[in-house]
Amino acid sequence: MKKTKSKKPVKSKIHPRNKHQGRYDLDALAIACPDLKSFIKPNKYGDLSIDFSDANAVKTLNQALLQYYYKLPYWDIPDGYLCPPIPGRADYIHHIVDLLRIYNFGNIPKKITCLDVGTGANCIYPIIGVKEYGWNFIGSDIDPISLKSAQKIIDSDSDLKSSITLKLQPNSKDIFYNVIRRDEQIDLTVCNPPFHASIEDAQKGTKRKLSNLNHKEISKVSLNFGGQSNELWCDGGENKFIKNMIKESKKFSKSCFWFSTLVSKQSNLKGIYEALKSMQAIDVKTIPMGQGNKASRIVAWTFLSSEEQKKWSDDRWK
Repeated sequence: MKKTKSKKPVKSKIHPRNKHQGRYDLDALAIACPDLKSFIKPNKYGDLSIDFSDANAVKTLNQALLQYYYKLPYWDIPDGYLCPPIPGRADYIHHIVDLLRIYNFGNIPKKITCLDVGTGANCIYPIIGVKEYGWNFIGSDIDPISLKSAQKIIDSDSDLKSSITLKLQPNSKDIFYNVIRRDEQIDLTVCNPPFHASIEDAQKGTKRKLSNLNHKEISKVSLNFGGQSNELWCDGGENKFIKNMIKESKKFSKSCFWFSTLVSKQSNLKGIYEALKSMQAIDVKTIPMGQGNKASRIVAWTFLSSEEQKKWSDDRWK
């Protein structure tokens, strides 16, 4: 197994193609989404900002970002569902694009089909992938309510409607089974796995987040970015989920060029690498990402030999 990773971790930098550079232009965002105006207030430093501990403010900010940068006419999620930070999600897409460029003479492949494992009610990865690169997406999820919400977003925009297909995963223990057909080829998979091992862990994480935001009433825990149980936690947390994904990906080794997932906890990397070695992954890449003080990384792997990789890109991307 060939494993490559950056020698120096990236911190406080976002991808150069990411549209979300620097501070939010709240004036411009409020013009795109007038509902944002009521949430914009001076912070303790006297700068205009929003209260990031307020779930409604965070959701409205996302609506503004999607309207302003991606020309999305409609975006909403049901109450209590995950409202992801868009700059970080955009970084994942841009970084994984650079991985595929390696196998296409440095050019961005245009004929890509990407599977978003656990697309959620927000459908963020497909939105960014379609709007930025014109790719096709399959979004899978175990929650019918999430898929209904995502479909409503898709139906609001002609680009999304022609490029995204949603699939219900009927078995919560499966990841690729029931989603990828045996005769189907997928160029790439992306995933934001459930981070926590239990609701108690999720609440502790939220308390830490609110404390970092200097929120006074951290005793009353509310998930400011929302999230249902299947979005935020699962038995064994991120570590077990990714290991199950790796094990199942072996069964689809010839159906997909690159599998990938976000890994939030650096401490999980050793076990993930061991699982990939056990499953005989041929090539593994670790791509560091940084958002402010938070460092994370993408781990990507393939079971295709160098000859199979070349044939894949020649057959599908030319």
